[in-house]
Amino acid sequence: MRTVTGLFDSYTDAESAVSQLRSLGIDHDEISVVSNNSDSRHKIDADDNDVAEDAGKGAGIGAVLGGTGGLLTGLGIMAIPGVGPVVAAGWLAATLAGAATGAVVGGAAGGLIGALTDAGVDERDAHVYAEGVRRGGTLVTARVPDTLFGAAEDILAKSPRVDVAARRNAYLEGGWKSFDPTLDPYTPAEVEQERRRYDRSTGI
Repeated sequence: MRTVTGLFDSYTDAESAVSQLRSLGIDHDEISVVSNNSDSRHKIDADDNDVAEDAGKGAGIGAVLGGTGGLLTGLGIMAIPGVGPVVAAGWLAATLAGAATGAVVGGAAGGLIGALTDAGVDERDAHVYAEGVRRGGTLVTARVPDTLFGAAEDILAKSPRVDVAARRNAYLEGGWKSFDPTLDPYTPAEVEQERRRYDRSTGI
C-alpha cells in the first residue's frame, strides 16, 4: 500500500477529492480525513460537548457524526494538542484516538505526524499538514494499492489541494519552524483569517 495526501483550505474541496477517490474504488476504510472544527461548523452530539471543551488536551473520539457533509461515515470529533477540536474519520482517526487515550502527553499530536510518516509521508511535509489543519485546513489521506496509486495521485494533483512547498515557504516567511503541539490552538477568528489569506486565488 502507498499513501496519497492532500491538504485543503476548503472542506468542500476535500469532500470532492474524497468522493473521487471513492469512485476510483478505494475503500472508505483506507481514506482518512482530519478537519479543523474550531468554529464548530460540524455539530456534535450535545452529550459530547466536553470533548470540544477539552480542545488541546488530547481528548479522544467523541460523538460519531453520521457522515457529516456526506464526506465519510463514522466521522467523529476529537481534540489534538496545538490544533484544538477536529472532526476525523478513517484509519488516521483511529490512530489519533488510540494515541489520545494513551499515557504519553501530546500523544495525539505525535500520532498525527507519526502516522503520516509511518505511512510514507515526508516528515517535513507532515509538519506542514499538521500546521495546515491547525490553521483551519482539512487533510485527506488515502492508503492505496500500487495499481491505483497513479490514478489516486492524479485525482489529488488535479484537485485544488495546497502546494505543500509553497505553503511551507509561506509559513517559514512568517517565522514558523515546525508544528508545535504546545502552542494554543487558533481561535475561530484566527482560523477564518487564515482561510481568507490562503484563498486559492492567491495561488499559494
